[in-house]
Amino acid sequence: MNDYILPNRNHEEPHQEEDEKEHSTRLFEWRGNWVSKEEAIALHHVFDNLQDYFGFGHQVPDPRVKFNLISASSNARDLKFTYDIDGHECNLAYIGIDICLDLSHKLVHRHGQQMMQDYGKSWLFAYMPGTTMDKIKSYVKNGTGLDVSNECAVHDLNRNLVGIEAKMHHQSGTPKPSFWVLPEEEQASSITRDNSVEFSRIGTVQEVFDEQKSKQRIHRGIGMFAVSLEVDDTSDSDLDGEASLSFTLVSIRTW
Repeated sequence: MNDYILPNRNHEEPHQEEDEKEHSTRLFEWRGNWVSKEEAIALHHVFDNLQDYFGFGHQVPDPRVKFNLISASSNARDLKFTYDIDGHECNLAYIGIDICLDLSHKLVHRHGQQMMQDYGKSWLFAYMPGTTMDKIKSYVKNGTGLDVSNECAVHDLNRNLVGIEAKMHHQSGTPKPSFWVLPEEEQASSITRDNSVEFSRIGTVQEVFDEQKSKQRIHRGIGMFAVSLEVDDTSDSDLDGEASLSFTLVSIRTW
């Protein structure tokens, strides 16, 4: 089943007039996206096999991935992730995080206006244990040299939970985050390091939020995120000062 996560560039087959032999060695199809061999391996590893994600339930406490800062002219810098897959380094723009995603509808003003503008359309609340966020921060520090501020999250000290605003693409022509569910006959405990579980796509996160009342609640699952850093522009160096994290949800596998 398709999972269009790559914006605008890889949703169509390579042009026939180009060398087919070149494409057969350079591009591979992964769920409707044409990608390099390295990227296909990493996508299968992270999205299909749910390997090296951050959070509880994983048999590897320290995900085998390095965080790399992509240079940019602005203060917002995207992170690239290098996975160690069977001894091979494969780069990918996404990481998996064990989260709870809040699809419950929020209160509205008495005049009918939603208190949280565009909630369920361009962003949602996602929650993770404080230890998971601390682990992610340590990977950012080790990979980029930057400390991560607390501006990106709200801490519930009583429950040891961290809440983040997970951004979502929603503009026309941009792939919206996909929502996948575990078949009823499967159990969440079957998600292990050596067992690939087949999830079913039931729509975009926005469609589920708007149209499926039975799903309008908090869901546990593995969220796939693109992550960027906003670096303090007053620093003398890219490796000085603090940075805030920004998470963009591109897909979630729930149970």
